[in-house]
Amino acid sequence: MRVDLLAGATYNPAVMPSPVPTILVFDSGLGGLTVFAEVLKARPDARYVYAADDAGFPYGRLSETVLAERVVAVMERLIGLHDPDIVVIACNTASTIVLPHLRGRFSVPFVGTVPAIKPAARTTRSGYISILATPGTVARDYTRDLIETYAADCKVNLVGSRRLAGFAEAELAGTPVPDQDLLDELLPCFIEGSGGRTDVVALGCTHYPLLLPRFQALAPWPVTWIDPAPAIARRVIQLIGGLVPGHEADDNEAIAVFTDGAGIGAPLRSALQARGLSQVVVEPWPMRLPAP
Repeated sequence: MRVDLLAGATYNPAVMPSPVPTILVFDSGLGGLTVFAEVLKARPDARYVYAADDAGFPYGRLSETVLAERVVAVMERLIGLHDPDIVVIACNTASTIVLPHLRGRFSVPFVGTVPAIKPAARTTRSGYISILATPGTVARDYTRDLIETYAADCKVNLVGSRRLAGFAEAELAGTPVPDQDLLDELLPCFIEGSGGRTDVVALGCTHYPLLLPRFQALAPWPVTWIDPAPAIARRVIQLIGGLVPGHEADDNEAIAVFTDGAGIGAPLRSALQARGLSQVVVEPWPMRLPAP
């Protein structure tokens, strides 16, 4: 059963017809909210479904085969229920592994998320850039190919954090971690060499911008932080167009869907409402890992 956790009512997408596009933003957890916010700015009139596969979080613990099967199965259910006009995969890990599977399986257009290496290389003055991402994203050939293509002349420092995505989830849930824990993850991004020091940090996980104010406060020196979300929003607009004249946004046309929902407490509900997600529903989809 799909229960509206805010209003206590059963939710039925069939009663929400809309003359504007339905945009589905998908992530393993709450990081995609950073992308959702930027897309919402660009198309405030659209109908939104924010889907968090929190039963599978974090995706970095899954093998590529398990992850691909998981995301395709969850996406099939979401597309069947909500009939989106476009899907944004607001997760670097899923984008680098699952996008070919999704595009081969479904006719709806997909927009993915990749590490912002190209804009980082364009922005740096010192030539020292850091890519702060999950260990999986850092290790993938896709990331290294981007470096070779767009940042071959830069000193690129790849930093894989196993904890930051969880820290971001905790932040929104009202249980922020101590500054020192954040700083321990952040300090490897800051490198000084004979030719200069890091002046650009690209955030290679959509969770990380949720912590950006704290990153800025804790950084040992000022840098340019690159969030991929604005570029993703621009790509969405390229594919579906701009505002529909004469249609006003409706708070009832934005919902958040979780596959587990165990972590949804009052602070998170408030954070979702503040971001325009006035309805929260659960579509139970347990994570079943294969036997070792």
